[in-house]
Amino acid sequence: MASILVNPSAITALQSLRNTQSALNTTQKEISTGLKISSAAENASTWAIAESMKSDKGVLSTISDSLSGAKSVLNVATAAVKSAISVMNDIKNAVAQAQQPGADQAKILTSLQQLGSQLSSVVSSATFTGLNVTDGSLTSPVSFIASYNNGGGTAASVVGTIDLTVTDLINTGGTGILEAAQATGSTAATDFTGLTAADLAAATIADTLSNADKAIADLTTYAAEIGATVARVSQQNEFIDTMKDALTTGVSSLVDADMNEASTRLQALQTQQQLGVQSLSIANQNAQMILKLFQ
Repeated sequence: MASILVNPSAITALQSLRNTQSALNTTQKEISTGLKISSAAENASTWAIAESMKSDKGVLSTISDSLSGAKSVLNVATAAVKSAISVMNDIKNAVAQAQQPGADQAKILTSLQQLGSQLSSVVSSATFTGLNVTDGSLTSPVSFIASYNNGGGTAASVVGTIDLTVTDLINTGGTGILEAAQATGSTAATDFTGLTAADLAAATIADTLSNADKAIADLTTYAAEIGATVARVSQQNEFIDTMKDALTTGVSSLVDADMNEASTRLQALQTQQQLGVQSLSIANQNAQMILKLFQ
């Protein structure tokens, strides 16, 4: 039945055109933003998961920066300990030279005292961003943030650390490796940052040499511990970078638009829109055809 009050064909065509326009708007938004889900209104569950993953990635980025800083602190410490070992070898050689008959003890002592000052300088300058793991300024162990486990609100979030048991080369108590070195069998400790003539005396010079060996052995042990910690920090940082990449990919798969698909869909919807407009125009012409019946 034809009616001038209701045009079912036009209503159907208009509804189809509205649906096409809505889909077209959604596709255009995807293309302009690059996102298929940009708010909780579009898909609350997926949006919430993506936001949580973004938050975790932010924390991991902070941890990565922290690990880079930790590596720098440890590298500075490594350089300081290696330098201290080199200076201690020079001290050991000078002490051995002082044992030679006719050696100029005064000149050798002057050289040793300069080397002792160099030890103090090396330790005091081994600071990065205010941290020095050689001068007794930090408690043992020092902990570097290394990992994060999101409890998701249902359990406690966990922050993991990489710990370094600090060994003082020099400290305010005068008990550092370089200040109170005493080998097994030695009658007294030696302060290599402040050697005196007594340390080169005939009765004590053998102990001084033994204590130098003890100090070098302890320095080597600490250097190995720092090196192992540096390796852990580097490996953890690589793992954190992998985790960040995985989270980035995961978030992308959840909320990013497939631009190839969106582009193809846009072209199809634009064609549908044009056909819908033509269909509505044809449907609206039906009423004009009815008027011809009255002419």
